[in-house]
Amino acid sequence: MNEPYRVPFRNRIGRPLLKLGIGGLLRLMSPITITGRENVPLGQPYIAAMNHISIYDPPFAVVFWPEWLEIMGAADVWAKPGQGQIARIYGAIPVHRGEYDRDVLERVIHVLRSGYPLLIAPEGGRSHVVAMRRAKPGIAYIVEQTGVPVVPMGLVGTTDDYWQLGSRGKRPRLEMRIGKPVHLPPVEGKGAGRRESRQRNADLVMRHIAGLLPEDYRGAYADSPIFPGAQTGH
Repeated sequence: MNEPYRVPFRNRIGRPLLKLGIGGLLRLMSPITITGRENVPLGQPYIAAMNHISIYDPPFAVVFWPEWLEIMGAADVWAKPGQGQIARIYGAIPVHRGEYDRDVLERVIHVLRSGYPLLIAPEGGRSHVVAMRRAKPGIAYIVEQTGVPVVPMGLVGTTDDYWQLGSRGKRPRLEMRIGKPVHLPPVEGKGAGRRESRQRNADLVMRHIAGLLPEDYRGAYADSPIFPGAQTGH
């Protein structure tokens, strides 16, 4: 990958259309609140890290984020009617969950090194419940290779029953809470020690996300949230 990454032309055309359509639909179905836009380092590479409850998280995140994000998505989505077409039009990067995929890791690292921001769910997949699960260490490895900051994003209201509630006129509230960029400490050690260091960094990201979320959303990080403005160590 010697050439810098560029968003394909077909995706540059498709993304505004998706934003218009999906954004309009979400606004019709829900009152929407976005806080912390000023925390996004526009025009720079970073990882936007979100909690992941359901299939509604990525569309909500990318439509209302203040700039375009490259995104990773579960490969099985590409085979599903509707979801697959949206993923292709947007230009998402397919990931086989639960598998080590060196090509995908190299691709997302290349995206960041080319100057683009990237959306990641550190949990490695949707939880189907509001309580967060423990993070996978992949996000820490990507930061280790690129040195980019992480922007924590807390999503509220994107539950599995969102469409049922919204289509029945219940007007479920959607919220996106954006925290300040986090610079992870260096990964240290070798072998098992290095893996533990990466896990600590992944957990650190999730603790910042937990600090943006209501108490019942914090799950595995209920006892260790880092609230906005708090001083942090390792």
